[in-house]
Amino acid sequence: MKRSFLSALALLGVATLCGLGAHPASAQPAQPDMSKYILTPKPADTPRINGARLFGVRPGSEFLYTIAATGIRPMAFAAEGLPKGLKLDPATGRITGRVKAPGTYVVRLTASNALGSNSRDLRIVVGDRISLTPPMGWNSWNCWGQSVSQERVLSSARAMVEKGLIDHGWSYINIDDGWQSRRGANGAIQPNDKFPDMKALSEEIHGMGLKLGIYSSPWVGTYAGHIGSYADNDAGTYDWIEAGKYDEHYCVSDPEGKVSAGTNYRHGSRSFVREDVRQWGEWGVDYLKYDWNPNNYYHVREMYDALRELDRDVVFSLSNSAPYADAPMWMEYSNCWRTTGDIRDTWENMSAIGFSQDRWVAFNRPGSWADPDMLVVGMLGGAWGDLHYTKLTADEQYTHISLWSLLAAPMLIGCDMARMDDFTVSLLTNDEVIDVNQDPLGLQAFPIWQQGDQVIYVKHLEDGAMAVGFFNRGWQEVGMGISLRQLGLRGEQTVRDLWRQKDLTRTSDRFDTRVAPHGVVLVKFYPGNSREQHE
Repeated sequence: MKRSFLSALALLGVATLCGLGAHPASAQPAQPDMSKYILTPKPADTPRINGARLFGVRPGSEFLYTIAATGIRPMAFAAEGLPKGLKLDPATGRITGRVKAPGTYVVRLTASNALGSNSRDLRIVVGDRISLTPPMGWNSWNCWGQSVSQERVLSSARAMVEKGLIDHGWSYINIDDGWQSRRGANGAIQPNDKFPDMKALSEEIHGMGLKLGIYSSPWVGTYAGHIGSYADNDAGTYDWIEAGKYDEHYCVSDPEGKVSAGTNYRHGSRSFVREDVRQWGEWGVDYLKYDWNPNNYYHVREMYDALRELDRDVVFSLSNSAPYADAPMWMEYSNCWRTTGDIRDTWENMSAIGFSQDRWVAFNRPGSWADPDMLVVGMLGGAWGDLHYTKLTADEQYTHISLWSLLAAPMLIGCDMARMDDFTVSLLTNDEVIDVNQDPLGLQAFPIWQQGDQVIYVKHLEDGAMAVGFFNRGWQEVGMGISLRQLGLRGEQTVRDLWRQKDLTRTSDRFDTRVAPHGVVLVKFYPGNSREQHE
C-alpha cells in the first residue's frame, strides 16, 4: 500500500467511514464471458507431476511440501530417496518432518491413479537458502483490503484446493494489512476480532497442504493505520488506539475526519520485532510481507536475524519500492523485494512495471527474487472489498502472466479466489508456462531485441532450452520473428507454443509469428544446443 491510500480516505471523510464492519456489502458484479479466450488445454486424466523441481530448507526446520499433480483421483503418491527425518503421506502427497543433515537429496516422486503413473525428480537442498524458486500463492490486499477476515482467508485457501491450483504448485495464502489489534501480555501484536483464532487458521491451512503468510511493518503504524513492529514506549501502547480512534479495521481518524496514521509512518524507539516473530512462529507462519519505504539495512537485518531464530523457514518479502542502490543487500537478506509501488489493473500501470525490471537481472537467483508485485487478474477489489473484474483485456492478461513467468517473479494472485472464472483459472494453471517461472536455474529473462513497441525477451532454462516471449506493446497487430543465429542456437530446434501446449514447427533457420495488440506469443525453443562432445 502507499501513502496515497490514506490520503484518499481523508478526502472521503474517514470519521464517517471508520465503522468498516458496518460497510454495506456491494452487489456482486457480473463477470464477462471470457471462455473464448482460453488457450490452456484441460489437464489429462492420467497423472502428471507439476510445480517446483527444486526445494530448499534449512537444517532442522519444519518441512512441508505438497506434491502437485493433476489427474483423476484417487491418486497414490510415492517418494524414493527421501532424506532421514522426512515422511510422505501416500494419500495426500504431503512430505513433512525435519532434516538435520545438510546436503542435496534427489528424490524420485511418483503419482499413480487407475489410468497410469508419472514420475519426476525433486531436488531437496538442505542448506542456508530457502525459496529456491519464486513463491506462488495468494495475497489478500488487492481483493479484500482492510475488510480481510479469517473466513475470507479460509475461503481463498479452500478455493485454491477446490479449483485445483494446488495441483499446479500454488501454495501460499498470505494475509496483508488488516489483521492486527493491540499487543498482548507477551508483547506481540494480537489479531483483531476479524481473526478469532490465528492458530486454528494456520492449522487448517496447513491441513490443506498450503502455507500461511502474514504482514507487518517496522514503522509505528502501517499504511492502513494498524500497529507496526515498533512503538514509542516499552509498554507497546499507541496514542490513536488509547484515544479510541479505531475499530477492528483500524480506520484511524480524528473528529474532523483527518487521517492521523501518516504521522506514524516512522520508526519508533522501541522494537517489538522479536516478540512479534516468536508469536508468528507459534502460529506457524511461513511467509512475511514487511512493508515500509524506504527499505533500509538496519530494519531488514533486524527482521532477518529474528526470523532465523525460528525452527521454521519463513519467506522474507520486502515491500515496497526497494532502492536499487541497495540491491546486493536485498539479495543477501531477503527472499523477495518489491521493485515498485502498488500495481494497478490497467495496461499502462501493469506494462510500465513489467517492462521496467531489466536492471534487476544481476540480482535474481534461487532464494532471492525481484518482485514486480501481484497478479491483477480475476475479480479484484479495494479497501472495502468491493469487487470488479480486472480492466486488463485477455491479451493483456496473457502478457501479464507470460512476462512475470519470464522474469522469474514471485507469482501472488490478488483476486477473490472463490470467484475465479474458467479463463482466470486457465491463466494460472498452465503447467508449461509455470515451468518457465519455476525453472531451477532461476534466471531472469532479458530483452534480446527491441524496436519501438516490440520487444523479445529470452530466458535460459536448466535443460538447455530457451523460453522466448514476443511482446507487442503497440495498438496494431504486428509480425515478429527471430533467427536461431540471434539466439545462439545450433542445429534443428522445435518451437513449442507454451500457452497452447503444442509444437508449432521444427526449424534450423528462424521463427516468425503474428502478435496481437498488447499481446504476446510465448514459445520454447528446444532441445537447445547439444552437450555432447562431438556434435
